[in-house]
Amino acid sequence: MSAADLAGMRLALEQAALARDVGEIPVGAVVMRGGEMVAAAHNETVELNHPTAHAEFLAIHRAMAVSGDDRLPDAILYVTLEPCALCAGAIVLTKVGRVVFGAWDEKAGMAGSIHDLLRHSALNHRAEVLGGVLEPECSTLLRDFFVTRR
Repeated sequence: MSAADLAGMRLALEQAALARDVGEIPVGAVVMRGGEMVAAAHNETVELNHPTAHAEFLAIHRAMAVSGDDRLPDAILYVTLEPCALCAGAIVLTKVGRVVFGAWDEKAGMAGSIHDLLRHSALNHRAEVLGGVLEPECSTLLRDFFVTRR
């Protein structure tokens, strides 16, 4: 794990905190290219009243809008929670080069927990994946959010 990975995950954690502050499940994501942040997002499923408004999905969409490209092979996606099937599919389709995530998701994770869609041998793109970066901070943010909801 590099200093750049820690910095990227800290930016994603800032996005997750923004989500928490507006009552969204606290997941944040940033897309980096060449050491620069291209796009950032947090979950907006409640705000947009749309179940696909996940942090990763929105960050990827915004990065493509900024770059004018429909592929992100030289990008790194930092996200505070292991991507689900929806987000893993978006990562594969846009050919994101590298995915770094914080907390593992034993209920919906598609980067090694339930399945590994991001590196599935049958697909035409396999992202490089690093999980568990700043995992305690990412997990605590989620756990504390759900404690207050129950």
